[in-house]
Amino acid sequence: MATTRSEMGDAALLAAVAEGDRGALRSLYERHAPWLALRLARRSADPGLVEEIVQDTFVAVWKGAKRYRGQGEVAAWIWGIGIRRLIDRLRRPPPALLLSEPVSGPAGAIEVSAEEQVLLGIEHGDLGSALNRLSPELRAVLQATALDGLTTKEAAKLLGIPQGTVKTRLMRARTELREALA
Repeated sequence: MATTRSEMGDAALLAAVAEGDRGALRSLYERHAPWLALRLARRSADPGLVEEIVQDTFVAVWKGAKRYRGQGEVAAWIWGIGIRRLIDRLRRPPPALLLSEPVSGPAGAIEVSAEEQVLLGIEHGDLGSALNRLSPELRAVLQATALDGLTTKEAAKLLGIPQGTVKTRLMRARTELREALA
């Protein structure tokens, strides 16, 4: 009996995507786009931008499926692509507005949320350097819990590891960060 795409695991779907199977990409998209959009929406108040980033993420999945090495969960790999795309987009200066007269006052001002400022700031400075020195396993747990706001149970499911391992790695990551920032 043949396995349907809905019964296939993420890794098998991604392998099929790497072989050019558009149906497998559609299945991955249907499975992961909703939670990806929700998590990205927590970091950007612009629904159009979130939708664009989700689309960009799955284009990157299509183009880069062969680069997935099978380490960690596919969902975590997809999230990594999505959040990097969002951060890259937030770093870009806003496009120049073509106006016939200057805009004055707060109505025309573009305000960056505090959360967006923090996400951008994480990449730079002492904290960014300290995060980059963490092992990928510790960094993934820290990102899932501290940055993404997931519970240890949710992070365990996303990363495909036991909940106790999430707690242990989180404790180790915090210790290493404290030492690096001291």
